[in-house]
Amino acid sequence: MTIYIDPPTWPAHGTHFSHLISDHSLEELHQIAGAAGVSRRAFDRDHYDVPAQLFEDLTALGAVPVSGGELTRILLGCGLRIPAAQRPEKLHRNLQRAWARLGVQWSAAEDNSAADDEARRSSWLAPDGAWLTLGEELLTRWSEPHRNYHAPTHLSAVLRGVGTLERAGELEPGQRPVVTLAAWFHDAVYAGVAGSDEEESATLAENRLEPLLPEHVVEETARLVRLTTHHDPDPDDHAGAVLVDADLEVLAHSPESYARYTAAVRADYRHVAEEDFRRGRAQVLERLLDAPSLFRTATGIQRWEPQARVNLARELEQLSLR
Repeated sequence: MTIYIDPPTWPAHGTHFSHLISDHSLEELHQIAGAAGVSRRAFDRDHYDVPAQLFEDLTALGAVPVSGGELTRILLGCGLRIPAAQRPEKLHRNLQRAWARLGVQWSAAEDNSAADDEARRSSWLAPDGAWLTLGEELLTRWSEPHRNYHAPTHLSAVLRGVGTLERAGELEPGQRPVVTLAAWFHDAVYAGVAGSDEEESATLAENRLEPLLPEHVVEETARLVRLTTHHDPDPDDHAGAVLVDADLEVLAHSPESYARYTAAVRADYRHVAEEDFRRGRAQVLERLLDAPSLFRTATGIQRWEPQARVNLARELEQLSLR
């Protein structure tokens, strides 16, 4: 684990700035920045912007000076780099559009014959309407400051996973909208309490969707959300299989992306002592690796299972070496 800093060559606010990164842990990065008196406001998702007057203080604390180009290569190689498409401002806009499209899908799925129904749909899809207001509430929940992994990046990834599996033929006709809706709600409540979070998220779906959608849609959404507690759908539950596979698809990412995932998970459990975290995390990994299959859909098993097992085994080995 090493902290790196490049020369203060970036002009701004009447001085020059360095970039401060870690090659392993954002928690480690926050600790050394705080020790040097760097404000948390200077943190930009994967690095700190550090004024020139703190350069020597940080090197005295152990930060290793490297060139700007080398620092970028280290950040990319360790997997902690946040791509532009995953930065909050762009993610928020993309997710807003995705929620609006989902509302259009539900509108089209309903009987459009009655004039009062048409008026209702026009109202809830208006900029200040009920549907878009609910979307903003969900985005606010997903963007809560205590979240690291269970954040908009995860929501976006699950939505992409649902789309991938639907295009591969894993869903029956007409199932994608409700699975997508369940993806939006599945971590809408996140306090880090397994079981309770999923139940509260399902209850939130029931309460918020009841005035907007038919009863059977609300019930199915809540059922799917509750499935994410144990990720154990029945063999013939295609919608459930797609949701839980999309939720676990992160396990099959590239080594760099997987490293970002594990760093975010560690940050979510920063209140847990390092030794306790390693022990608990190792137990989770061992349980996953002992399962006959990590995924429930044929597409997930074919596309994601091999890399996921490589990632899990590598992480487990790294935990044992620390």
